Amino acid sequence: MTERADTVTERADTVTERAATIGGPGQVLSAEQVQAFVADQLSRADLDGRSVCVLVPDATRSCPLPLLLGAVHGALAGRVTRLTALVALGTHSAMSEAQLGGMLGYPPGDVQSVYPGMTVRNHEWWRPDALVSVGTIGADRIAELSDGRLHTAVDVRLNRAVVEHDVTLVVGPVFPHEVVGFSGGNKYFFPGVAGQEIIDLSHWLGALITSAEIIGTLGVTPVRALIDEAVSLVPADKLALCVVPESGTGALHAMSFGDTASAWAEAAAVSAQTNITYLDAPVHRVLSLVPPKYDDMWTAAKGFYKVEPVVADGGEVIIYAPHVTEIAATHPEIHDIGYHCRDYFVKQWDRFSGVHWSVLAHSTHLCGAGTWDEHDGERDRVTVTLATGIPEDVVRGVNLNYLDPAAVDLAAAEADLDTFVVPNAGEILFRLR
Repeated sequence: MTERADTVTERADTVTERAATIGGPGQVLSAEQVQAFVADQLSRADLDGRSVCVLVPDATRSCPLPLLLGAVHGALAGRVTRLTALVALGTHSAMSEAQLGGMLGYPPGDVQSVYPGMTVRNHEWWRPDALVSVGTIGADRIAELSDGRLHTAVDVRLNRAVVEHDVTLVVGPVFPHEVVGFSGGNKYFFPGVAGQEIIDLSHWLGALITSAEIIGTLGVTPVRALIDEAVSLVPADKLALCVVPESGTGALHAMSFGDTASAWAEAAAVSAQTNITYLDAPVHRVLSLVPPKYDDMWTAAKGFYKVEPVVADGGEVIIYAPHVTEIAATHPEIHDIGYHCRDYFVKQWDRFSGVHWSVLAHSTHLCGAGTWDEHDGERDRVTVTLATGIPEDVVRGVNLNYLDPAAVDLAAAEADLDTFVVPNAGEILFRLR
């Protein structure tokens, strides 16, 4: 279960043709370059007279969606029979009309004024009638894809809008990711618009490998292999416009267009050079300043995932997010199980196997590396401290350390040689050289 992710990335690649790419590390694309690239690439695609479902991220990802979606709409309006933008929530909270309008660049309630003929929808993962099964991946195949870590069949369900359109176009960013290695591409199908079964399976597989091992790993990791296998069952044609944002600015370093595997691979290679920062030595304490786009700990936990690899044994990560007032509105089970290392669950599997595996995965990802046995209990490598708007009793009740956010002195932290302050935490991965 603990084999390093980088020992299992040499798989047969599913990329059949190199994607068209513009930009690269150290570059910043202009709006005119972005619009021209999208228009040129989509003009060559076989989309006339067909229906298109556009998968886009929610507001927890840096991405200039008004620019991108505007370019896509401009290239497809009048050519396609139907155009739907589907927000790939995974199991995040649904976005309100005001949030959708703000993210996509239209007056709330009036999408037609900016995107005439287009429909915008949340992925309603909580509604069984919004999902459809496209097949099953058998237990033996799961064992093969997971390098023997799991042996269980999975029903592959996803939003029915995907199969009810002729073509699905993924439009979204690629960043280092704690479950799959690098986000983007086929991940917008699974878990982006998926049913609970494969969300649970894919996230628990990532947890078994561990976040610190798989995050920022290029190539087809076991989790991406599982996702790619699931996507192969989806009947719609699949294209992707994968972008590499400059975190926190909304600008783009690069963008790639092609099939979902090749476009993702090109973008991931750029992201590995622009969204990973290397340190020469481990740090004792990290203060992660979490931006407002992460509005609960389910998402704000990225402020831990991206820094865990550089924290010294016995060190501490402080998640500073006074705006965060709850753990996870859509996943109350986390209050029952709390945050623990992977082995806490694996070695007590009879107690926890019935909990959604994606919740178990989130728990292990925020706790980080550690050990557990029935005699010595749990010993975690790093202390995780929340300086948030979540009440102290709630924080301690889920097995995390508490710090009053009013007690955090940012100026003093920046002057402290033992503290590494990370602004806009959650997208840039930090690793040791």
